[in-house]
Amino acid sequence: MFRMNAKLAKIRAGNYAKGDFIIADAKDGDMSNPIPGTGPIRDKEGKFVRFRTRAEFLDMITELVRQDLLDIMLVSCSNLELLQKAGAFRDSPVRPAFRANDTTDIWGARPNGYGKLGPSRPFRTPSLKQIAEAKIGNLGLYSITFVNDIEADLRSLEAFSAFREDAAKNGIEYFLEVFNPNVECGVAPADVGSFVNDNLARCLSGVLRVDRPQFLKYPYNGAKALEELASYDPQLVVGVLGGGAGTTRDTFELLFQAEKYGARVALFGRKINLAESQLDMVRHMRAVADGELRPLEAVRSYHAVLKEKGIAPVRSLEDDSVVTEAVLKAAAST
Repeated sequence: MFRMNAKLAKIRAGNYAKGDFIIADAKDGDMSNPIPGTGPIRDKEGKFVRFRTRAEFLDMITELVRQDLLDIMLVSCSNLELLQKAGAFRDSPVRPAFRANDTTDIWGARPNGYGKLGPSRPFRTPSLKQIAEAKIGNLGLYSITFVNDIEADLRSLEAFSAFREDAAKNGIEYFLEVFNPNVECGVAPADVGSFVNDNLARCLSGVLRVDRPQFLKYPYNGAKALEELASYDPQLVVGVLGGGAGTTRDTFELLFQAEKYGARVALFGRKINLAESQLDMVRHMRAVADGELRPLEAVRSYHAVLKEKGIAPVRSLEDDSVVTEAVLKAAAST
């Protein structure tokens, strides 16, 4: 059994305990901005040299799977096909997952991407039928973005309905990602959390259990919003997405606050992919999630490991110990 499944069963049964928190690495950046999405290669001084090649990216993913601290590895279906062929997940309790759609708000072609050019529009590159026939995996990530525009949101909901039908037909399970609005939409910043919570809960209200998501991938809009959603329906397992890279303190602080206020899953992409040492970043994330280290302790420990291994940090320990993301500052740990 995949470790994710066992943990979800405990969480839904009301038996969550330290150690049951689910950590996923979102290595699906090639569905957004593929070349930068592989992550940076840095020199001995920590300066950017180039982006990883696809082969180097797949090698990094394989190392993280074999480290066996993650619960889910999320990739594009094309990369999952190659990883499965190479045996990366053979006998592993880490569950593979693929990004099942690529809405326009994640299109990140350089220099500026498409994200802010208009309301998110639904689109799906992957064929669930082909994925099922290839037997490379049966867990997909479906993403939707509500923008307070009736026509745009209706199109997104209709596409979500079609996806659920397609997934059921092909034996695909899914987890649901909901982003904050990608354009100005008449919702005040202070109300974004409640706007997303209501739209998320409403879009699932008419969905029977058989078609419901395994869990959610959801932006952290502060403790109040997270607590509200997590307590609304204990059967709806809430996970937080990582957002921007931020400092190492931001990474551990988000993980700490998410677990404290009711999330049971963290799905971090750039916060892992841009780390100086991804394996050590994941190891420290696991320690924070399991209550073995507090965020600031984890930053200091992570920097000590970098020093021991001769890896130059991108930021000084002092700078890397600062909480920079506004949504985290109000409830920052001490």
